[in-house]
Amino acid sequence: MSIYDFTVLAQDGSEVSLSQYAGKVSLIVNTATGCGFTPQYEELERLYADDRDKGFEILDFPCNQFRNQAPGTDEEIHSFCTLKFGTEFPQFKKVEVNGENAEPLFAALATAKPFEGFTGPKKLFMAPVAKSVDKEFGDKAYIKWNFTKFLVDREGNVVARFEPTADMADVRAAVEKLL
Repeated sequence: MSIYDFTVLAQDGSEVSLSQYAGKVSLIVNTATGCGFTPQYEELERLYADDRDKGFEILDFPCNQFRNQAPGTDEEIHSFCTLKFGTEFPQFKKVEVNGENAEPLFAALATAKPFEGFTGPKKLFMAPVAKSVDKEFGDKAYIKWNFTKFLVDREGNVVARFEPTADMADVRAAVEKLL
């Protein structure tokens, strides 16, 4: 599977072929503006600013499936992210990442790199949360929470998955190794 085979929706509803990111290292993230992990936007933007000139992209997909933590329109979410965190990386239309209406890209990403557990100091807190998601979405519970990150190499292959509890220093190291 190559992510370059997928087409997604831009914030304005127009179609975007992910083939336009061919040859770049990408980090694909499902995000939320009202989550305990929302401050990761700051670290993501720092990583983007440091490495975008080396062929790095972050593809941001807001998602409201986890306790309604991404309310608002696509424009409101974009304004929040740019004003509060100065984000400059591409942000797409709000998607569902689990269930019958899951964005096919996220189903494919999670199939390529399934959930293997939470890490870091917040892993004990997040374990029961993951179980509640599993109950709600059954076998289509692809993503366990907001700020799940998929690292994609320059050929469009999914090479790593980072749960929201992963240390951002580990994410940065994996990105920079591919660059």
